Amino acid sequence: MSIRHLFLSTALLAGALTACGSDDQLTEPVRTGPGVTAESISLGVLTDMTGPFKGTTVFRIRGYELYLDDVNKRGGVCGRRVELKQKDHAYDVQKALDGYFELEPQVLGFIDVVGQPMTAAIEPDLMQTRALTVPVSWAASLLGNPHMMIVGTTYDLDIINGLDFYKRKGALAAGDTIGHVHLRGSFGDNALEGSRFAAENWGLKISEQAVTETTANLLDQITALKAANAKVLVLSLTPPQTAAAVGIAAQLGWTVPILSSAVSYDPAIMQSPVAPVFAKQVLLTSPVAPWSADAQGVRELRDSYHQRFPGEEGTLNTVHGYTVAMAFVAVLEKACAKKDLSRDGVLRAFHDTNSLNTKSLTGELRFSLVGRPSATQSYMSRPDANVPGTLKVEENLRESELVKLKGTRAR
Repeated sequence: MSIRHLFLSTALLAGALTACGSDDQLTEPVRTGPGVTAESISLGVLTDMTGPFKGTTVFRIRGYELYLDDVNKRGGVCGRRVELKQKDHAYDVQKALDGYFELEPQVLGFIDVVGQPMTAAIEPDLMQTRALTVPVSWAASLLGNPHMMIVGTTYDLDIINGLDFYKRKGALAAGDTIGHVHLRGSFGDNALEGSRFAAENWGLKISEQAVTETTANLLDQITALKAANAKVLVLSLTPPQTAAAVGIAAQLGWTVPILSSAVSYDPAIMQSPVAPVFAKQVLLTSPVAPWSADAQGVRELRDSYHQRFPGEEGTLNTVHGYTVAMAFVAVLEKACAKKDLSRDGVLRAFHDTNSLNTKSLTGELRFSLVGRPSATQSYMSRPDANVPGTLKVEENLRESELVKLKGTRAR
């Protein structure tokens, strides 16, 4: 062989080896963990399918499924289908624990955990397993857990935004009293923080009434707040309690403006005798858009929903599920880009997410500020039986100046 031929052969071999090295880099394997195979990514749903929250659960899961269907049609995440593994706890803590320990080794994270007692029960183990989890809650108390994804505005800020609406409309002025009936627990206590902060900063007074989930008769509480001459009544209760409280106010002839969080509302209320009172007096504040909202994300959701369920309408819970799925998938895609679909890789991607446009399903999301809400804006809606989803947008996403002040003080 001539020297020239030897040189060419050596050069070709070197080029071939270099090309192989490039291919290896292009096909660098993705690091994986529990719930991730070569074909799929499994996410857990630990929820109430047969207990008191089964109605809202069905619609929320439809929201997850619709968004994930679209993702999977586009090729999934990292070439893997995203699937749900579901367990029903029927709002029972022991069943939730049993379901959690069965699901945990099979899933990458939990896209749905329903119930404050259930979330509290599994929280210590989540600190060990490091599985990213979305509780069906907007309680500010969960913000300190680095494994919890809270999608949207927390209860306290939601209430401040709602009270700001009434203040701008002239229903509240300095010296007036806010009346607040709240559940003891993470939801009601956090919502009450919003009323207290507004009262402190706007020169208002506040009259408080605390109840538990088993409190059925709210006559004493509503009567006391009417006697206190509250100018706005805030209700942070279960949906049945909210309906009862509004009905009692009507019986007492009390036509005061009423503010409630969307989690306290059940669309079935608009088929009950108190529907006219809700339509006239109640304003609902929510971190996510109502079903009827004219927002890009909701329009896309409605189109998918009507194709899948012709002749049916979704609810705000459907929007919530769709929004959560969008946020979770965005984090998974960020982890995929780093070629790390392990639980630690997903957590790093979660904490590195500092801007996510949700197409107005909720406010722009930021998960990178530890201990801070991912969004601070709220929708304002009125119950309306003639509107799909029974909620009509009164005001699109807006943040009170007082919410900005609260955030500054938190820092």
